[in-house]
Amino acid sequence: MSGNFDINQLSEHLFRHEAGRIVAVLTKIFGTENLDLSEDVVQETFISAMQVWTLKGVPDNPSGWLFRVAKNKAIDVLRKNKFSKQIDFSDPERILLKSEYTLNLALDKLWREDEIEDDLLRMMFACCHPELSVENQITLILKTLCGFSTAEIAHAFLTSEDTVSKRLYRTKNFFRDKKIKPEFPGNNKLGASIEAVLHTIYLIFNEGYYATHSNEVVRKDLIDQAIYLCRLLADNVHTQLPEVNAAMALMCFHAARLKSRLTKSGDIILLADQDRSQWDKTLVSAGNDYLNKAASGNKISSYHLEAAIAYEHCTAPTFARTNWRNILNYYNILATINPNPVVMMHRLTAVLKAEGATAALQEIEASTHKSEWEKSYLFHCLLGDVYADIAPQQAKASYETAIEMTSSKKEQQLLTRKISALG
Repeated sequence: MSGNFDINQLSEHLFRHEAGRIVAVLTKIFGTENLDLSEDVVQETFISAMQVWTLKGVPDNPSGWLFRVAKNKAIDVLRKNKFSKQIDFSDPERILLKSEYTLNLALDKLWREDEIEDDLLRMMFACCHPELSVENQITLILKTLCGFSTAEIAHAFLTSEDTVSKRLYRTKNFFRDKKIKPEFPGNNKLGASIEAVLHTIYLIFNEGYYATHSNEVVRKDLIDQAIYLCRLLADNVHTQLPEVNAAMALMCFHAARLKSRLTKSGDIILLADQDRSQWDKTLVSAGNDYLNKAASGNKISSYHLEAAIAYEHCTAPTFARTNWRNILNYYNILATINPNPVVMMHRLTAVLKAEGATAALQEIEASTHKSEWEKSYLFHCLLGDVYADIAPQQAKASYETAIEMTSSKKEQQLLTRKISALG
């Protein structure tokens, strides 16, 4: 043991990082039908850590300590349930866990580091089962693989704890009834499965980066977990697909700009006003490496194009020297493969910067997405930007509409500043 330890400074990052890894192994031991049992063992392990580490200090290898305690608790559970029907010991992967002669040896193999990473990925695919709704997929990943409590998930997505609990209850019943087995999908299903997993991970990342369901502008805990999960995919030989590397590049480029997005008091700083010296060059470099890896193969995904757009922003020496023509070209290609209202709305900013306000207004009037856009405060904010130099009064009206539509105090303050800048 080393050093004095303040319980209030217990490493949240460590617990979150290890929660999913431990759950993944325990689920292999107990089965997905006993997901609650796996979570109970994790919780008991972390409680033990808080009690012991408070008294004796943090061990030199805290992860190893957690794994050892979780393994011992798993042995206790197996022994107690040796003659019950809760755990299916007839499963070929579990049959050696019933005998005292083979129990420890079998568990030692399951807790090997190289096995754990694969188990975590298998659980990721199970959490994103195609029969589960996206909301349930996100909730299950945050709860089981990221170590978020029900209250934290409810806070992150501005919903009630009761709603989150019901989602988890339904999902665990689904696992129990269907006897879902965490596994890598076959080659013929890998692409579709990866797409579902990436979609869920990127939704978690976006909620952290933009925090649309929270009063906080940035949720770094969500960002860190999304990057961690995506990196697992990118680093594993089974899942190193071009779109995975592209998604990883995209998240690196976005995360690189985090420190410059807010003032010390938490106010939003627009991209044009951000201090680029604060951008994380290591993350930009990592994003560039992942983007180069993503160039393999003959498929271009939406992640490739969004990463290319983010790359243009990260490598522009100043906002004024941003290559908006390149960005618009990327958006034009993105619009052909993913022409959803959000993509098409973001494309308007590139049109405004590359071709001017008149061209942007013409695009808005001609778009079939206009009625959908009008439901979003972001569109009215964008409309204010379009009108800012050519019709200040209309810009003011658009910003005021956006203020009424968002509940975020920081967004409202930003829009108020934009109104003041109109003169």
